[in-house]
Amino acid sequence: MKRKILIAAESGISIRSRADISDAIGACFGTAGLILIEADLASEFFDLRTGLAGEALQKFVNYRMRVAIVVPAPEVHGKRFAELAYEHSTHNAIRFVRSQDEANAWLGG
Repeated sequence: MKRKILIAAESGISIRSRADISDAIGACFGTAGLILIEADLASEFFDLRTGLAGEALQKFVNYRMRVAIVVPAPEVHGKRFAELAYEHSTHNAIRFVRSQDEANAWLGG
C-alpha cells in the first residue's frame, strides 16, 4: 500500500513559529512526506537569521521526515536563502523544489 503524501494546507499544517514544528512532525508520522508551499511558512522562515528555518529543517531530518518545500523563486528571499535552497535541491530528506508537481514526483518516487 502506498503511503499518503500530506499537503500542508489541506491538513491544517503551517510553520508560523517554533511550536508549529512539532505539530507538523506529529502529523507526518506514517506518511510518505509533507509538501509545504511558501504560504504555509512564516516570513521569519525565509530570514535565516531568525533560526526558524534551521530549526525546522534539523528537526525534520532528526525525525527522518521527508519534506518538499515548494519555493518557485528562492532568490526573491535573498542570497542566503537561495543558497540554502540550492544546497537542499538534492538532499535526501529536505528538498526545495520549484513546483508542487516536482514535490509530488520526489515524494512519490
